[in-house]
Amino acid sequence: MTSTKSRKPSGPRCIAVLGPYQSGKTTLLEAILFRCGTIARQGKISDHSTTGDASPEAKAHAMGVELNVATVDFMGESFTFLDCPGSIEFAQEAHGILAGCDAALVVCEADEKKASALQVILKHLDEIGLPRFLFVNKVDKSNTKPQDILDWLQPSSSLPLVMRQLPIWEKGVMTGFVDLALERAFVYREHAESKVIAMPANISDAEKSGHFTLLEKLADHDDVMMEQLLSDIEPPKDEVFSDLARELAQGLIVPVLFGSAEHGNGIGRLLKALRHEVPGVDQTAKRLQLKSGTATTAQILKTIHTERGGKLSLCRILNGEVADGETFYGAKGEEARIAGIFSMVGSATSKRQQAKAGDTVALGRLEAMSTGETISTLKGLTPQLARHTKMSGVFGQAIAVSDRKDEVKLTSAIAKLIEEDPSLHLEHNIATHEMVLWGQGDIHLRVALERLQNKFGVHAKLEPRRIAYQETIRKSVQLRGRHKKQSGGHGQYGDVVVEIAPRGRGEGFAFTETIVGGSVPKNYIPAVENGVREWMVKGPLGFNVVDFAVNLSDGSYHDVDSSEMAFKMAARLAMSEGMPQCQPVLLEPFVEVEIHVPSPTTSRINQIVTGHRGQLLGFDGRENWPGWDTVHAHMPESEMSSLIVELRSATSGVGTFTFKHAHMAELSGRTADTVVAEAKQRAEH
Repeated sequence: MTSTKSRKPSGPRCIAVLGPYQSGKTTLLEAILFRCGTIARQGKISDHSTTGDASPEAKAHAMGVELNVATVDFMGESFTFLDCPGSIEFAQEAHGILAGCDAALVVCEADEKKASALQVILKHLDEIGLPRFLFVNKVDKSNTKPQDILDWLQPSSSLPLVMRQLPIWEKGVMTGFVDLALERAFVYREHAESKVIAMPANISDAEKSGHFTLLEKLADHDDVMMEQLLSDIEPPKDEVFSDLARELAQGLIVPVLFGSAEHGNGIGRLLKALRHEVPGVDQTAKRLQLKSGTATTAQILKTIHTERGGKLSLCRILNGEVADGETFYGAKGEEARIAGIFSMVGSATSKRQQAKAGDTVALGRLEAMSTGETISTLKGLTPQLARHTKMSGVFGQAIAVSDRKDEVKLTSAIAKLIEEDPSLHLEHNIATHEMVLWGQGDIHLRVALERLQNKFGVHAKLEPRRIAYQETIRKSVQLRGRHKKQSGGHGQYGDVVVEIAPRGRGEGFAFTETIVGGSVPKNYIPAVENGVREWMVKGPLGFNVVDFAVNLSDGSYHDVDSSEMAFKMAARLAMSEGMPQCQPVLLEPFVEVEIHVPSPTTSRINQIVTGHRGQLLGFDGRENWPGWDTVHAHMPESEMSSLIVELRSATSGVGTFTFKHAHMAELSGRTADTVVAEAKQRAEH
């Protein structure tokens, strides 16, 4: 590929800030806000003074639980940073916003234990083709050599890592750095811009080697630069920076910078790299395949329900301009007129009159539109550019209001939570008569519960969800059921002889009749079947009865006293007396599970599965995920709640799974006795 000089991108940029849990993303955002003059002093997580993570839930759990938004000005240009939580339980926040961003700033540490978590993030960026920087944070607390850091980082990245800086160390402390593209040395000044110094003699050789390595990696995609290097010609600086920007935008390299967010070290150099090299919104629109010349188009990155201001939709304006009162149209042609345009810094909003291409703003009252939707000002159906990935629930608990007066508000409030966080899901379980809230883990659901109270005033509680056990029979029986009652006037009379027999697993219920001679009139036979069906909802063990057959073979009737109700009651009596004689047995649901984990943890995962009465079906390498395995298994649904906890513990928080119903299997012994006893106790109360 031939080198072509590219202009510096201009216009507002939008950058996602990602990274493993506790890598320092919120602190980095705070340092950026301070360096840009957006805030007067840099806050600290320890004293809850940061602009981001300011919600009651974030403070209560001392961790990021939602997206932090901050628009700043740096050297005359506008940047919006979207700081995403690091915990996998809140990964949906990143999934919703990445498509509309120009690039990602991935924050990491020199900690090999977090390599798998970093790989998960970088893999997702690969899938959507988003350019990215790596910022190695907390270098002031690490003694690892830069090249060693790159060596353990590289396996996590499918793209080649390009070291942009060489740290300068004095007595075990990082005091500055050399910019390998500029070939200049800088000394850090805490919470201030770095100062240019003469190149230290003790790192001159390392600097020359690092600079040449940088050029070599750029030359892999630039024929002109390759010829220059082979001829011992130093490429011009503007050509080097042009290549850095072009190869970043094309997804050919990942620049790596170093610093300490806590002390503000490396922040200025990072911001300058972002300013010069992050592609503009025109290239993002092209990546999203937005046709040029179309109406004003925006991507909804996040939905926010405010306590007083109603619904806000955080949007990236991909082209055109937006004025207050503009009408937008969604995927299905739904129409909404915006009421307010706002810039955001943390939870604070400031109103503005308009927004242009590249701006990331909150638009008020787009009631008909949802997170991930593409909207435009052209009337009709808006073509969808990129839908966000919706995470499936892996942990579910029954949810109910603490106070009956909140029952009406609960469903509405949860619907708003799901709008804000699509990785939540509410299931109305008909079998157990429960509402089950599904999410990504225990903390995820606890935070949802806290938001219900803090934001919507709904007090609710979570309890372990009940499992939809069933029961069936092993043995056949034939018996008579007779309902006879005389109480003056017309009495009640119904008499049936039924044969009850087991069926194969999964074959369901079947009702037949072999009546001869009219012993039971045909108009009463449906009543017999209805009586059986009503009874089978709760069998001898207390659960829905499945996989059995009932045949009506004989009976008798009375010309005056017989009725549909009498025959229905006779059928119920026959079932009540007959079913306990059929050797009833409990059935529990099994699910088919696919568990995705780093390969070194596979043997431990196998032990966890078998320890929860699971049946291993095998494992193989996870497709397109080097160093990962997929374990296939069948597991009792009752064991799934504890699976996610142990899985995350065994895999440093990165393991995950998907599951679907597989089959019902017999459950006996002490476990079955416990299930039946608990069901009986619930029925009595």
